[in-house]
Amino acid sequence: MTAEPAAPRVLLLVPARTYRAADFLAAAGRLGLDLVVGSDGALPLGGRPVVPVNPGDPERSADRIMASTGPVDAVVAADTPMLVLAAVTAGRMGLPHNPVDAVIAATDKAVQRRRWAAAGVAQPAFRVVPAAAGEDVLRQAAGEIGGPCVVKACSLSASQGILRADDPAAAVAAARRIRQVLDALGRPGGEPLLVEEYVPGPELSIDGLLAAGTLSITAVFDKPWTPDGPTFEETLLITPSRLAAPVLAAAISTAGRAARALGLTDGPIHAELRIDERGGRTRPVMLELAARCIGGLCSRALRFPGGASLEELVLAHALGRPTPAYRDRRPSGVLMLPVPRPGVLRAVEGRTEAAATPGLTGLSITIPLGQRVSPLPEGDRYLGFIFAEGDTQDQVEQTLGLARERLRVVIQ
Repeated sequence: MTAEPAAPRVLLLVPARTYRAADFLAAAGRLGLDLVVGSDGALPLGGRPVVPVNPGDPERSADRIMASTGPVDAVVAADTPMLVLAAVTAGRMGLPHNPVDAVIAATDKAVQRRRWAAAGVAQPAFRVVPAAAGEDVLRQAAGEIGGPCVVKACSLSASQGILRADDPAAAVAAARRIRQVLDALGRPGGEPLLVEEYVPGPELSIDGLLAAGTLSITAVFDKPWTPDGPTFEETLLITPSRLAAPVLAAAISTAGRAARALGLTDGPIHAELRIDERGGRTRPVMLELAARCIGGLCSRALRFPGGASLEELVLAHALGRPTPAYRDRRPSGVLMLPVPRPGVLRAVEGRTEAAATPGLTGLSITIPLGQRVSPLPEGDRYLGFIFAEGDTQDQVEQTLGLARERLRVVIQ
């Protein structure tokens, strides 16, 4: 008898604090992969061994992985903290990967802005304000940009450490608050801040997979409840996009150029853009781009041919397998529940009523009761995620809005 071929081996690098572990593990199981897991903390893996790694020391962690795992067919980072380690390890193993320099650039908003400026990628006007600069320098930067502007930490994600400021004095106050956020997180004191133009207009996100620098789209989400400040929490995402075809094509082209300008070549990307409609023009403008797929549990709003998940596509792509081309799908969406105020989460009431909303496909509260919570810009977590499908995007939006109204968040 001929022996069956061995299952492909994949190294999955999972940070201990992530929403993504369960979905990637389930995807690997559905694909029949021989999974090796590396993590910086304990994970509920049912007894599966975990290679201990430190993403803050990628070279030494790559040494440990090489000594522990033997050869693998692909390396995948489940979330942002593991991206650099994944690139280092894949490079050591001779596997397709993003250049380490490009991954680092994609995690630094100031470097992103500079590289996009050099490549002529459309983006907001910006100034980088060094940490050692006085408040007069920040006030001057805000004045040069003009109001309103947006003040950002360079190293944070998920809308953490981002505030709108309508004038230079407000920009100084926003910078003080963001510095407090960075200090509380133990970030290096030398991190600069970004002061950039506030771009009004519709917002969207684009997910795709890069192969040798060529971008294939997996999903485009509209954000019909686009926030205008002072914080910028994600709320509602609806797919497929309702943007006009020429505008959508231009946005996809802009995202691809932005990824290449950073030097990214392989694996998933998640791009955030706004459509600048000022002055009689319609122009996609890059906000941010990450070398990973969409965060949180948002990928559960997506299903691909055969019922495949986005995580299955990411793993298959890493193994060099073909993935489905982007196409319009049955309308679906996800509503992220932001933390409304600081305190201790005591209850999320009305879940049964919300779950009974016609068209709802899922409701998950992701913060355990009794935990202290903080809203943006200090916080970095959402209370939960609500999912829905429908015959039209409007129907999905109405379903998610109704389900949200049926929930009552109790924070002490």
